[in-house]
Amino acid sequence: MPNCPECENELDLDVEEMEEGDSVACEECGTEFEVVGVDPLELTRVDDDYDDEDEEFFEEEEEE
Repeated sequence: MPNCPECENELDLDVEEMEEGDSVACEECGTEFEVVGVDPLELTRVDDDYDDEDEEFFEEEEEE
């Protein structure tokens, strides 16, 4: 089983079922990750600040 890159807790994931773009969260620290590679499994941290800015950008476009 893979470990959380933030807290090293074991992640309860079925690696064979994971696909690129899937989101996973660590049950121990709550950090969210996106799967960016499956062979081998590669995770990247989802940056909450980036998501908030991204949502604001789309909201502004919709208003116009």
